[in-house]
Formats: sequence, C-alpha cells, structure tokens
Amino acid sequence: MTGSGALLVVGDVVTDVVARHRTPLAPATDTAAEIRTLPGGAGANVACWAAGSGCADVRLLARVGTDSAAWHDRALRRSGVRPLLVPDPEAPTASVIALVGADAERTFLTDSGAALRLSPADWTPALLDGVARVHLSGYLFFASPGRETAGRVLRDAAAAGVPVSVDPASAGFLAEQGTESFLDAVDGAECLLPNADEARLLTGRADPAEAAAALSRRFPLVAVTLGAAGAVLATGGRVTARVPAPPADPVDSTGAGDAFTGAFLASLLAGADPVEGAVSGCRAGARAVTRMGGRP
Repeated sequence: MTGSGALLVVGDVVTDVVARHRTPLAPATDTAAEIRTLPGGAGANVACWAAGSGCADVRLLARVGTDSAAWHDRALRRSGVRPLLVPDPEAPTASVIALVGADAERTFLTDSGAALRLSPADWTPALLDGVARVHLSGYLFFASPGRETAGRVLRDAAAAGVPVSVDPASAGFLAEQGTESFLDAVDGAECLLPNADEARLLTGRADPAEAAAALSRRFPLVAVTLGAAGAVLATGGRVTARVPAPPADPVDSTGAGDAFTGAFLASLLAGADPVEGAVSGCRAGARAVTRMGGRP
C-alpha cells in the first residue's frame, strides 16, 4: 500500500496558549511575554505537517469540546487536513499553556479536557477505508477510554494490513503510567517515534542511539528525534542511520517533534525509504522551531 492512500491520524486537538518570555519568570509579579492563542495538539500538528509536506489525503480523528469545535475544524481544513472531529458536550477542548524561554525550550501546563475522552464508540473499522498508514498520538494511551480506542485501532489496522506508527508523546505521562504498561499497549505498532527523553525512559539506556537499538528489537522501525542533533534510526536491534538536522535559529521548539513525524510519514507514504523520510523530518523540525506554535 506504500505510495498511495491516506494517512489517518488518531489523536488530540488542543488550544495552545503560547507565552514566549525573554527573561526568567519573576515569581509573585509580572514577566513581560509575547502571548498567542493557536491551534495545536500533537495529533493535529502531525496531520498538518503531513499535509504541508505533500500528503494529499490526511484525516484526523479526535475529540473536541463544543466550545471551539468550529474554530479547530476551520484551522485544520485551512492546513489541508480532513477533520473527523467528535464534539464532546461534557468536556472542553484540551488546552495547553506553553511557557517558552529565551532558549526556545518550553514547559507545558496541560488540561487534557476532551482529548483523553476519545472512546471506542467514536471508532469504526470503516475509517480505514482508503487509508495506507495510521498514526496514533501517545496521549491516547494515558487514559482508559483512549487506551481502549487505540487498542481497537491497532487490532483493526493489523487485520486490514495497514501499518501503524506511535508517538509516545510525553515523558512525564509515560513515567506516571509506567513504561512496560505503555509498551504492552502499543504492541503491534510498526514504527515508534520517541524523542530522546522518551527513548531513555522506555529503555533505561542513557544513550539515545542505544535506546533506539533496544526499542527496535520490539518494533520493526524506530526513529528517535534528538532536537538540534537530528535523528537516529534503528531496525532489528541496531542503529541503521544517523541523520543531522539543518541549522536553525530557534524561536519556539513547540511541535518540532510533530513536524518531524508528519514529514517523515508523508515521505514514507510517497515511497521514500526511512532515511529519506528522516531527512525530510529533520528539515520540517528545523522549520518548526523558527516560528511560534506547532503548525506549519
């Protein structure tokens, strides 16, 4: 199926409030900042970067609050993504406050809202019609409804012969849930896409390359993102490639990993090999850090 068909992303849509402060936070008083409210979410960002990287048919299944469903729908369509949004009458759209320092690194305050409420009732195997690849945002695995839904997606995709990739999403949430629990839940995925911190946590290996190799004994393809150092690929228990990142003048690192993932998956769908995909992903990540927010 490689080279044709759609990318279906199952994940999260988030309202991002990005506050970029050039000086350290001043407790109990004001700190000057540039503040923007932007559409985000790991799953939604991946979908938008895949569409912006040339994937002609990108679909996104996610839950949103009725408070901002129309706004997010419009933003996704403008980015070339076909939204499959489920309005939640009981929970607001997930929201994140991203505090971005002068070094472009960020700290998140997260209210998961409707994002973790995607349920098996929102899924049907018919959503795989015309789909050549599925991507699951790791946030799905950090709450019971999303974990059950993701499990069904993995099983139905396997039955249909559709490869699935997973982004672990958050080292903090991984530590809370437990790494073995997460790894068991994503069993059957064809590709794992952690960042360096997540790879270290999942394996106990300090070296991200060693962590990638260890994870590739469990998943056929592993791509570990290393920020400004690029990415490392592993298959069959060994590192197969190290891909450098282009130089960039960072403004906000929010969504850089999502940019890598979106461009990487778009390249694979176009018939590229994983190394070519990682080159595209690193280029997208370098572009992502030069602007505020997590979208192209």
